Amino acid sequence: MVRLTVPSGMTTSMGVDAVGVPEALARRVMGRLPRMGCVFADGGRWWWIVPSGSDVALEWPAPAHYAAGALVPDARREPRLVHQPAGKAPYTPPIPLYVTLCRLTDTLPPWSRSAPAED
Repeated sequence: MVRLTVPSGMTTSMGVDAVGVPEALARRVMGRLPRMGCVFADGGRWWWIVPSGSDVALEWPAPAHYAAGALVPDARREPRLVHQPAGKAPYTPPIPLYVTLCRLTDTLPPWSRSAPAED
């Protein structure tokens, strides 16, 4: 495993986790997010830096992989930075990323699912 390292000078006061998706899906996501933090490429998978705990109460849709501590599995070398935001925050807001991934994977977010009928 390799830990993603944000560029020096960036503030990581909210901790660092990462969400990875296959490159083809990642390229589609890039054009749909209103704001992006650091994005890294690791072979066929791209990783968005998100605040720690961005998996709480969320089931990230397949084929997304959530990496606590930004520990990237199966990386043979340090992933390369493909996007660095202006400013000091390395984070992509997790909810817009989550909703975008749900839309692109035809996954219904839990809060949009119908509740069972009560008798």
